[in-house]
Amino acid sequence: MRDTRESRLLLVLLIAIAFALITVDIHGGKDSPVDGARRAAAGVFGPVENGVASAVDPIGNAIAAVKDSGERHTRVSELERENAALKAKLGSDDRNRSKVRQLDSMLKTAGAGQYGIKGAQVIAIGAAQGFSWTVTIDSGANDGLKRDMTVLNGDGLVGRVTTVGPDTATVLLANDPDFTVGTRMERTDELGFASGQGDRPLRVELLNGKAKIRKGDRLVTFGSQADKPFVPGVPVGRVVRVDPSGGDLTRTIYVQPYVGFTKLDVVGVVVQAPRTDPRDEVLPPKPAKPRPTPTVTVTATPSGAPTAANGTQQ
Repeated sequence: MRDTRESRLLLVLLIAIAFALITVDIHGGKDSPVDGARRAAAGVFGPVENGVASAVDPIGNAIAAVKDSGERHTRVSELERENAALKAKLGSDDRNRSKVRQLDSMLKTAGAGQYGIKGAQVIAIGAAQGFSWTVTIDSGANDGLKRDMTVLNGDGLVGRVTTVGPDTATVLLANDPDFTVGTRMERTDELGFASGQGDRPLRVELLNGKAKIRKGDRLVTFGSQADKPFVPGVPVGRVVRVDPSGGDLTRTIYVQPYVGFTKLDVVGVVVQAPRTDPRDEVLPPKPAKPRPTPTVTVTATPSGAPTAANGTQQ
């Protein structure tokens, strides 16, 4: 339609009629004269509206679903972050509990031997100059550490200090091939020298070639002059194998160390030796031998067996 004077007048007339009908409909309420026309229009246009709604509603639902999905994704992400944080906290708590257990065990060992120790934590493994079995700890000269000090943990002998820096130190582990320590047998007091063999048991040469040794016998450090590099009485390990005696001047045995060298964490450096040799006081109590459980055997007697005159069954 072209924009003419007549078309503008027609538009104004239609708008006036629409306002008039709206006013009449509002004032008429349920008895509105246009109610019949409204119902007729609903009958005609209702199916069309439903069809349009059916076509449009899935789009609206999809939009709402995408919106809800985004909200759920955000919430899931939040929950995942919270879960990760809780796991990290739990892991941290587990680690702290492990450290507390290790520290408690080490303090008991130090108390039993009357060793004055400086606690430290392993912060690195290996050495820059070779492939030795060594670890680096986070204590050094500023903490009173010196070369050739004994290092232990709650299980027993860890090694000895070889290099000391201001805030760190290097510890040569007892299983290193260059490591040697004097030992004493718990039961027989036989003396020997233990040497490291990497991930294999320690090799111990007993000074007495005729020494009677049994599997399970335990060893402690014999101690060094002026308590350096080793203080006495530190648990070393237990015998797992004994070479046959061949009449040699010495006898070879193999000892499983108490310390797990591949999982070191909290250690203690002995900065003050005990006043007296603790002997075997630091060794853990021996496990009690299990008592045999008595058994009772019940034999059933056949009910049909003949009975003798004295009442016994034959």
